[in-house]
Amino acid sequence: MLYPQFPPGFRFGMATSAYQIEGAADGKSSSIWDTFTARPGTVRHGEDGRVAIDHYHRYAEDVEHIAAAGVHDYRFSFSWTRVQSDPAFYDRLVDAILEAGVRPVPTLYHWDLPQDLEDAGGWMNRDTAYRLADYAGTLVSRLGDRVRDWITMNEMSVHTLYGYALTDHAPGRGLGLAALPAAHHQLLAHGLAVQALRAGGAGSVGVANQHFPVSPASDDPADVAAAGLFADLTNWMFSDPLLRGEYPNEMIQAEIGDPRDLEVISAPLDFYGVNYYEPTMIEAPRAGKDYSGVLEVDIPEGLPFSPVPVKSDERTDFGWAIVPSGLTEILTTLRDRYPNLPPVLITENGASFHDAGPGPDGRIRDHQRIAFLEAHLQAVAAAQEAGVRVDGYYVWSALDNFEWAAGFDERFGLVHVDRETLARTRKDSWYWYRDLIAAQRRS
Repeated sequence: MLYPQFPPGFRFGMATSAYQIEGAADGKSSSIWDTFTARPGTVRHGEDGRVAIDHYHRYAEDVEHIAAAGVHDYRFSFSWTRVQSDPAFYDRLVDAILEAGVRPVPTLYHWDLPQDLEDAGGWMNRDTAYRLADYAGTLVSRLGDRVRDWITMNEMSVHTLYGYALTDHAPGRGLGLAALPAAHHQLLAHGLAVQALRAGGAGSVGVANQHFPVSPASDDPADVAAAGLFADLTNWMFSDPLLRGEYPNEMIQAEIGDPRDLEVISAPLDFYGVNYYEPTMIEAPRAGKDYSGVLEVDIPEGLPFSPVPVKSDERTDFGWAIVPSGLTEILTTLRDRYPNLPPVLITENGASFHDAGPGPDGRIRDHQRIAFLEAHLQAVAAAQEAGVRVDGYYVWSALDNFEWAAGFDERFGLVHVDRETLARTRKDSWYWYRDLIAAQRRS
């Protein structure tokens, strides 16, 4: 098989997050996701992450699956509430990762805010940013002798939109555009965490933002304006402050927070993480038109933009359009928008297919996932050829996990997890990824 080729030093990895895999809920205090999933009707089938895939007890086995694929890096996240009650778990996890010959790349915050901080206002409260900085200082003091590379925040755009503007994710506030301060306070938390991590001796610090091309449904000026505003709110509101030291338009600036924070927010980064899944197409709302089901979450009426389906010959089992060229497009757009763009890491990319368990021969033939990953790695290579510096690629995800409000139906993993027994089985995509990495090392 011919594999995409990458320059020497390119780093392959896998990614997960704490709430989606750890379980062991009795060993920590409540986060907003514990509270959210306890409400009826919030998660498909009423599922939750109390057990998840029991990574807390099975981490050694899981690290072995990750390391055996030959990856350079493993991106995981800390559970803030577990750090408060059982920080030694992360000593054990980091030590196991290092002993397996893999570089740990932890994320400070992947959406699981302690419930007591949410009760005090959550990300609508400026003080939460300072609490995250304290948390960052605690972690770098404890693990900085073994962890060099740190990610501050994951997908602030999704957390703000789904959890604070809408009600589809924890904490389910439903504030609409009044949620914009939550975005600013997360960005401030990032900047303060960068300071704390660097003060603690961190060698490399970055962030993971979701990015995707946004296109208008037509050349009608109303559609173009609607798509531009949507792009500002979902892409540039989170990257412009980091990489330009400003917000993308006056409306956002007027609503969002103290502009004096931008100096802290825009501190230089060692790398910039890009999470990519699918592009989006937007039009100005048409009266009487049904826009439900177009995106993973529905945008309520009354906002000045509405999604329309992206044209695509293929979709994942989650219903997401498969458009690998969108990854090339967003990477070149970032390069053009930010002349001082740091080296990029693809910190998440992957696909959900509803893989059945092992067949009679023990194999899980997930050929659609292999095709997805191969095409998106080709898209990364195309961006590199166009002059974008991309230093690595992490598959989402290492293992099947709890997919937030979608529960356990959506399977993103290279390793299958049986819902009844929690047995792990490497899928064909795991073997494909192992062979791809080995081929790079031989070239």
